[in-house]
Amino acid sequence: MTQSNSTLQYHIKMSSGDIGRYVLLPGDPGRVPLIASFLDNAQLVAENREHRTYTGSVQGTQVSVTSTGIGGPSTAIAVEELAKLGADAFIRVGTSGMMQDFINPGNLIVVSGAVRDEGTALHYMPIDFPAIADLDVVECLRQACETTGVTYHVGLSHSKDSFYGEVEPDRMPISRTLKHRWDAWVHAGVLCSEMEAAALFVLASTLGKRAGGIMVAGGSHDGLDPLCKTAVESIRMLIDLDNVS
Repeated sequence: MTQSNSTLQYHIKMSSGDIGRYVLLPGDPGRVPLIASFLDNAQLVAENREHRTYTGSVQGTQVSVTSTGIGGPSTAIAVEELAKLGADAFIRVGTSGMMQDFINPGNLIVVSGAVRDEGTALHYMPIDFPAIADLDVVECLRQACETTGVTYHVGLSHSKDSFYGEVEPDRMPISRTLKHRWDAWVHAGVLCSEMEAAALFVLASTLGKRAGGIMVAGGSHDGLDPLCKTAVESIRMLIDLDNVS
């Protein structure tokens, strides 16, 4: 049973009743209205710092979209506070860098687990603990990709703390280390690079919540509509699954 707290949450500025059990998590506050446009009767309920929230419904079930900002620390803050208000299923929705030659810009990537190359998750579990998505969420995301007809891949992402450490490694004092590690992730088949999934997955595990992620490959805005449509379709499927469980 999901436990909730009616107290106004410090960062997201919401109380119990403002959000749904299911929450989509973009990083960019500017993308919240776009994702919310695929919900029924979505309305802005709160906005503070990097956290903007719209709440609407899917098949009559309350669903929310809350932006996390960039990176693990602000993602953890949002998820901690959302969980206190009763949310128990989280899907990261965003853009990512491509790490494999067979992935094309605009392809979707269902993230089943993440390389923990970041620091936030270390405040919850030691590095030995894997950052893995909930299997039901992963399967709903995969089925949603089939339903919407997008080209997609399922696999691991690389979660990092430094954007420029990845895209401009040569100017960093530890450039050799950064490039060596990057080559290792690529060689091992990691599909994409982003900045939130590992923290989300580890935190969700420690809270007893469910989490997954779906990313569009590349930074193009052209793939955002299919991404958002597919993410909301996966919520529809997860609601159906929960209703028969």
